[in-house]
Amino acid sequence: MTMLQESEWEHLRHSPLLPEIVENLSQCLRDEKARRAQFYAEMTPEQKTEFIEGEVLMHSPARNAHLVATLNLATALKIFLSNHPTGGRVRVEKCLCTFPRNDYEPDVVYFGPEKARTFSAEMMRFPVPDFIVEVLSPSTEANDRGVKFVDYAAHGVAEYWIVDADRRVLEQYGEREGRFELLTKTNNGTVASIAIAGFSVDVGAIFADV
Repeated sequence: MTMLQESEWEHLRHSPLLPEIVENLSQCLRDEKARRAQFYAEMTPEQKTEFIEGEVLMHSPARNAHLVATLNLATALKIFLSNHPTGGRVRVEKCLCTFPRNDYEPDVVYFGPEKARTFSAEMMRFPVPDFIVEVLSPSTEANDRGVKFVDYAAHGVAEYWIVDADRRVLEQYGEREGRFELLTKTNNGTVASIAIAGFSVDVGAIFADV
């Protein structure tokens, strides 16, 4: 997780400009909160949009390789949950997940039973998922590996998969010894989830029928 180093924090804490810095940041957050409220008021179920660092991002249609990988993973997880009921729920693509500052629409998400019990038919804003998959595309890779990675690690996502449909590679991230880091990177074999007990997937099957 990217945070201020202790030396950077101490430098900031002792700066004579600290009051001005705090006020500028506070005003920035107030302005961002107003834009976020407008985003919620104007969003529609037809759009695929995200709210990241004060900006509304509109997403274009996905490539075939992206769609196939997303569908295969979501289907595998759905079948697993049908055979091994956990009380959790899987959702895909246009599921708007609300984090403290940002709103994302990951490609595949899983919510454990406690969060799933809060769902309603008209719900359009969802809590932080327990498991997230992002399938890379050229326009989203920087955010998938950047702000989203930091946000997911900092705010309770137990497991994060990054899928590269072009290279046919799966990267699995999760907590190890108190750090959110890469656990597995592979283009073959089976990867077992750490957040969803018993769930595993054959990496080759993710890219079948592309």
